[in-house]
Amino acid sequence: MTSKIFRSTVFVAVVVLLCSLGIVMGVLYNHFTGVQVAQLKDELSLAVTGTEQYGDAFLENVEVDRFRVTWIGADGTVLFDSRVDESTMENHADREEIREAFETGAGSAVRNSSTLTEQTYYEARRLTDGTVLRISANQASAWALMMDLLWPIILIAMLAIGLSLILARRMAKNIVEPMNKLDLEHPLSNNTYDELSPLLRRINQQHLQIDAQMRKLRRKTDEFIQITSHMQEGLVVLDKETHIRSINTAAMRIFRAEETCVGSSFFQVNRSNALRQALNDALDRGHGSVIQELEGRIYRFDMSSIQSDGNLLGAVILVVDVTEAQNAEQTRREFSANVSHELKTPLQGIIGSAELLESGMVKAEDTPRFVGHIRKEASRLVNLIEDIIRLSQLDEGVELPTEAVDMLAMAEDVKEILAPSAAEKQVSISVSGAGFTVMGVRRMLQEIVYNLCDNAIKYNVPGGSVAIHVENNRLVVCDTGIGIPAEHKDRIFERFYRVDKSHSKASGGTGLGLSIVKHAVAYHNAEIALESAPGKGTTMTIRF
Repeated sequence: MTSKIFRSTVFVAVVVLLCSLGIVMGVLYNHFTGVQVAQLKDELSLAVTGTEQYGDAFLENVEVDRFRVTWIGADGTVLFDSRVDESTMENHADREEIREAFETGAGSAVRNSSTLTEQTYYEARRLTDGTVLRISANQASAWALMMDLLWPIILIAMLAIGLSLILARRMAKNIVEPMNKLDLEHPLSNNTYDELSPLLRRINQQHLQIDAQMRKLRRKTDEFIQITSHMQEGLVVLDKETHIRSINTAAMRIFRAEETCVGSSFFQVNRSNALRQALNDALDRGHGSVIQELEGRIYRFDMSSIQSDGNLLGAVILVVDVTEAQNAEQTRREFSANVSHELKTPLQGIIGSAELLESGMVKAEDTPRFVGHIRKEASRLVNLIEDIIRLSQLDEGVELPTEAVDMLAMAEDVKEILAPSAAEKQVSISVSGAGFTVMGVRRMLQEIVYNLCDNAIKYNVPGGSVAIHVENNRLVVCDTGIGIPAEHKDRIFERFYRVDKSHSKASGGTGLGLSIVKHAVAYHNAEIALESAPGKGTTMTIRF
């Protein structure tokens, strides 16, 4: 403030000083110039009169120090000069004042010296004999007068600067001190300059606006925190230096981070090169994405830059758990591949046998065997298609009509159906228990019992047994078969999964039986438990 007031004061003082000096110098210089010219003319009139009467004798007897008198002949030759020997002077016919005097009778001229510090004024008049008498005088120029006044001007300027500094300090103190005491938190309570009242009212309005905006911002911040804290997806907001500005609960759980990570670099939370590259892509090109596994789960990281008015402010990271989707996609691909393989195998057998029969290469006595092979593979194909259709229906969750089903009677029916295959495998099958009733889909319940018992027979040993026990809302199927190794127990309910593929092919299984059981059990809100060991048989328990 002091420096601004000082500069303004000095500027005003200097401008006033220069303007005053210029005006005074101009007025005085013009005045004295007019006096000088008038005096020259008067002196010239006297010299003309004397020269007209007495000739050069008058001029030779005149003693003048301030003026110079020159007499020029009609041809421009200098006849007399009061200061210089006329014989050494050049012809003056081309001089402005001489030429003008020859033409009009009188002439005037002003010429500057080579240093611009002096001016010479000339007045000339034509005499009656055709000659010209000229008188001249020197006068200091305005520039010379200015240089003569240089030191006084400098002294005055220094005085003005000193006074300006003193006045500026005093004025700034008087102005600033009340302003420093202003209470900007309560602008309208100040008692100060009237000129500041509009400013204080404006500040008060801005306070009110800022308070309203702060309340609105806090409300939106609270809403944002409430929304993001309940999100299942992880959300991380970063600045352009990749420092964490906000992180929700889900993201802290995913990254195993604490709330203290806010303000630190994101790469202190996760040092993955893949995430670093995706984040750099988001900051450079606007978007980045990567799928990565963390703590046994698969996540998709979608990253987008945050910009305002074309300026990069940071980035936001959205973390979505895609484990189920990835597993489902993997299951779908495996299912498609297995279905293709399982359908292709019996079809190749059918086509091969049919081509041999068509070509006549099969002997008459071997024809029944090839026809039987075609029938067997066709039946296997039909069973596979029916199992796939049933699985599709279970996947779609179609509502089916339910009824009360006696599970003990259901077990007896399945026993009768599987009796021939059990006898062929030399396996005994028995049913026991008090029985119970289930409200469910009869066909699905039958498939549960049928598939469990069918597997128990197929994977049994000659002389083995299958026991079906139905009691207390439990269906238990226990066999004395080959058993299931521990590493396969978690996967036997997957579609087309087989523990012993060679045995499964020999037994004609489709690999979908236990998968159908799993879905049918889930459809009836029941639970299935497995107990098995290699060489010690398997026990399947369904709790309704």
